[in-house]
Amino acid sequence: PQGEVARYLDLPRNPDIVLLDTDIIVKAPVRLFIAGMGDALSTYFEAQSCRTKVAANSTCGAGHDHPGTMLAYVIAETCYKTLLEYGEAALVSAKAGAVTPAFEHVVEANTLLSGVGFESGGLGCAHAVHNGLSELPECHSFFHGEKVAIGVLTGL
Repeated sequence: PQGEVARYLDLPRNPDIVLLDTDIIVKAPVRLFIAGMGDALSTYFEAQSCRTKVAANSTCGAGHDHPGTMLAYVIAETCYKTLLEYGEAALVSAKAGAVTPAFEHVVEANTLLSGVGFESGGLGCAHAVHNGLSELPECHSFFHGEKVAIGVLTGL
């Protein structure tokens, strides 16, 4: 079914390489860029929640009890600070179809910082709310990051 969480996919290893071409990304619908920012925004809040509770991160799959590393929390905080510092200018750039330093910083936050930050720092309320919203047919047309952003607001 479209718009629902089918399953989490725990892979045995991370990709060997991730290539991003901002000249292509800037041509995507702006709504996707905003959704990426919504998902990336959760990274810091969820990692902090896991840190406070000494909860497991996502690097070893379900059923383990390894808390995040010091670096994981620095990455998560850097993700958050990048969005605050460059987010508005990056959105202006995205709407104009222009690759700027701000746009590239936020693309990095949306992908690398958010990806490593969540995996090494942990997930929490925002993604749980996403999963619940994804069960509602009325929410199937919303992107992952849009629902996660609602989860961030719920958690705050």
